[in-house]
Amino acid sequence: MCVQFIRNSLFHSVLQINNLAGTRGERLLFKNLSFAVNGGELLLIKGRNGAGKTSLLRLICGLATPETGEILWDGESIANIRSEYFRSLVFVGHDNGVNLDLTVQENLNFHQALKGNPSAHSIPEVLEQLGISRYLRVPCRFLSAGQKRRVALGRLAISDARIWLLDEPFNSLDERALDAVKNLIIQHLDQGRLCLATSHQTIDWRDKKVNQIRLGEDS
Repeated sequence: MCVQFIRNSLFHSVLQINNLAGTRGERLLFKNLSFAVNGGELLLIKGRNGAGKTSLLRLICGLATPETGEILWDGESIANIRSEYFRSLVFVGHDNGVNLDLTVQENLNFHQALKGNPSAHSIPEVLEQLGISRYLRVPCRFLSAGQKRRVALGRLAISDARIWLLDEPFNSLDERALDAVKNLIIQHLDQGRLCLATSHQTIDWRDKKVNQIRLGEDS
């Protein structure tokens, strides 16, 4: 069964990055970085290992503070609208953020309650599309790496978030799961929402508007 994640309302939102600089320890990763991502667009963040791709995502989701520059969401600095902004996004990083002692359903229930903006789609529907519905009541410590990754990515579809920030989302996924996650992202873009992702895989994004930035080259 293929569950379609389509909503009626479209959002024309803009994420604006102005003259951003980021560091790791004493090392400058990038500076004077500026770009915008509009609703319906996917931005792929490219660069060699250590170029600052993950650091950039952490800055955008508010887990770190830039050395200089600002991040605007719909024209407002995220520093001034932190609660609203955090409700508007979902971040899936290298660390799946899965509680191994909780079942798959308990993990997703917790995330849904934490975000406070559930989508119209049930957890069983989402797990069916991701191919792990049989593990609904299984503690996550008994899942494989790929299954845990799918649980983490399931947070995307159960949330009504307008911004998806994804750090190598296709890692540890088999072909079926990769296609399912790709379709989730495409459906998200079809709703006029936006996504920023790092990925070393070559993906066919159909007719979606896809832009790229590359860190480590005059950034």
